[in-house]
Amino acid sequence: MKVICPRLALAGAFATVSGVVPPRSPKPILSQVKFQAVPGEAILIGTDSEIGIRYELDSAEVIQPGEVLLPCARVSAILRELQGERVTIEATDEATVIRGERAEYRLPTSDPAEFPVVQGFDAVDYHILSSESLKKLIRRTVFATDTESTRYALGGVLCELKGDGLTLAATDTRRLAVVHGVCTAHGAGAPASVIPVIPSKAMSQIEKNLGTGDEQAWVAIRTNDVLVRTGPVTISSRLVEGRFPKYQDVIPAETPISFPLIAGAFYSAVRQAQIVTSDESRGVDFVIAAGMMTLKSSVAEVGQSTVELPIAYEGEELTITFDPRYVADFLKVLDPAQTITLGLQDSESAAVFTTDDGYTYVVMPLSKDS
Repeated sequence: MKVICPRLALAGAFATVSGVVPPRSPKPILSQVKFQAVPGEAILIGTDSEIGIRYELDSAEVIQPGEVLLPCARVSAILRELQGERVTIEATDEATVIRGERAEYRLPTSDPAEFPVVQGFDAVDYHILSSESLKKLIRRTVFATDTESTRYALGGVLCELKGDGLTLAATDTRRLAVVHGVCTAHGAGAPASVIPVIPSKAMSQIEKNLGTGDEQAWVAIRTNDVLVRTGPVTISSRLVEGRFPKYQDVIPAETPISFPLIAGAFYSAVRQAQIVTSDESRGVDFVIAAGMMTLKSSVAEVGQSTVELPIAYEGEELTITFDPRYVADFLKVLDPAQTITLGLQDSESAAVFTTDDGYTYVVMPLSKDS
């Protein structure tokens, strides 16, 4: 095998697939990146056996087709340090040689036939939406997953694809994030019998590789896995086992108390109040009164804080206690200028934040003795 690649393009492709390569694994072969040279392009593949990434590098000049395994950490360091515009990778049965400008590295070879299969995007039934839109939907939900839960479904994001609609939902039982978007079905779409939950790690990798502008993302949900293609990158992942909670039941049907807030100003107030909290005492009292919201926190060994935020509210006074981290997680994924609506029932029931672009976030309050 012999391939000549633009150095910067190869380094970028290698960095993309190495994002899923485990730094430590009982299977040493998973610390490798598979490099395939086929007519017209080079394909780089990385996997941790659960999530796989394929990168199609069409700027490669394939002189002799073939495939080789490259040690991820070592080759990443080589590509960072090499000089010149082009890199040559040449592999034989004895060694793999990587050449740059006035530098050459000779590495041992491993049998690429032993590398796990990571398939490309071969689906005929899938949905299409803009990469920018999918990126925003993932950012608005993935933070609400619970990666440490023994209930595996809570460690992923529910992905419902129906016709021209996409719904993502995530929860750790203390808060719930639900967001709706639009898409276009190609073929039969997703199987009706599958309620897919995609691991949060896979969702983070997908979000990281999604572009902006007019780029499209293709999403294929199948019985046991999901495929997402965007540009030269295809990400595959097994689905999470387990049943996702009926999230619709968590969203309050009515919120007799409601008023608008500006995300940026509210986020600033929450961050200020969060300063005077501790690991043992995280609660902040949100005192809602006519014309003013006052955020109060008090920790014996830390101190006290009072932060005021003018609001458009004229009802009776109400105090509800939140863990400010959960409120801040929601606010930081929004445009600071965006208007949100806070809906409440009382001081002990779930609060619901909504936006005018299909985003709902539910937070459970803390008990008074938290």
